[in-house]
Amino acid sequence: MKWAETIRTGLEAVRVHRLRSILTMLGIMIGIAAVVLTVGLGEGAAAKVSAQINSLGSNLLVVSPGSSTTGGVRGGGGTASTLTQSDAAALTSKTVAPDVSAVAPTVQGSESLTSGSTNWTTTMVGTMPSWLSVRARSVPEGRFISASDVKSDAAVTVLGADTAQELFGRRDAVGQTVQVSGINLTVIGVLNPEGSTAVANEDDQAIVPITTAANRLIGGTAASSVQAIYVEAKSSDALSAAYQEIDGELLSLHHALSPAAADFTIASQQSLLSTATSVTQTLTSLLAGIAAISLLVGGIGVMNIMLVSVTERIREIGLRKALGATPRVIRRQFLVEASVLGLLGGVCGVMIGLIGALVLPGLISQPIDVSGTAIVLAIVVAIGIALVFGVYPASRAARLSPIDALRSE
Repeated sequence: MKWAETIRTGLEAVRVHRLRSILTMLGIMIGIAAVVLTVGLGEGAAAKVSAQINSLGSNLLVVSPGSSTTGGVRGGGGTASTLTQSDAAALTSKTVAPDVSAVAPTVQGSESLTSGSTNWTTTMVGTMPSWLSVRARSVPEGRFISASDVKSDAAVTVLGADTAQELFGRRDAVGQTVQVSGINLTVIGVLNPEGSTAVANEDDQAIVPITTAANRLIGGTAASSVQAIYVEAKSSDALSAAYQEIDGELLSLHHALSPAAADFTIASQQSLLSTATSVTQTLTSLLAGIAAISLLVGGIGVMNIMLVSVTERIREIGLRKALGATPRVIRRQFLVEASVLGLLGGVCGVMIGLIGALVLPGLISQPIDVSGTAIVLAIVVAIGIALVFGVYPASRAARLSPIDALRSE
């Protein structure tokens, strides 16, 4: 029997036993759809996290203070007050850090802003004019804080898009006044919408000059401390050199004899991205493993149904062998039938997965990216599983004696 005739016979067997074929394919369909959606969720989450980290700025290094200990209780990283505005000023020196292009120290806290009868609690960030370029933001309405604002402790603020919307609605926020801790601040600009990252809503904040935050809003001994120093390297190739320059200068300023004694940490975008990607890949692998169990169950279903098919068609097998069909031809016929079931189950499963990828993001607010490679791989896996679990039934059919097969009822 030629291959064309074998394939035609296999397709005919699937068509004649339509209900049985659908039930056989059901397990593979569910398994493939689950795998497609799981991998798509993983890829979508990885792309989303990458975009959020990249939105922090380009060629970015973030210096954070170490941990503090109060009453024997050790705080987490970033709770100490070991970084100061003087540290940030030192890093702007081209002699000390030639591979650093911009430095933006920040202090921040939660503050309640009031405008007339409306109030809104948001994150108040005190920083320098360089923050705008370091964080890759823009001000489409009004202007950003200037060096003269910092020098004069100016009572001005730049609002995030959501903050301006909450306080002023559809009114133009620029030129309006908001009150913070009894101090009137003039709104001089509104930041471009950026969306939320994994840790904060970038559109819900109010930016003020760092001197205004330190001298008029915070005060006390903590006024000179900063909670983070954002550093922009000259290029992606200069990130490593900038890291070494920052590390060396801060170790020297803080009189730390070795990196182990440092009271600060430096994180790069790449390290943040690597950590986030590692977490995402672990979760994706876990979910894909669970989905693979569905495929295994589907494969077992294929084997069971094929064994039933062999039993039902035992006289047909005997007749074919009596007419000259070899065990190899019989085995090939049943393997083709299993492949057809795997192919149809895989295609249907991919279609269900694609429909899920279109519908689910609107319900779970999570992107699902299904690549062409994942689709092709899913169909190949479906055919492979059907073939593997079809070997035993096909071999059993091939081993039947024609006389015993023809005598069976």
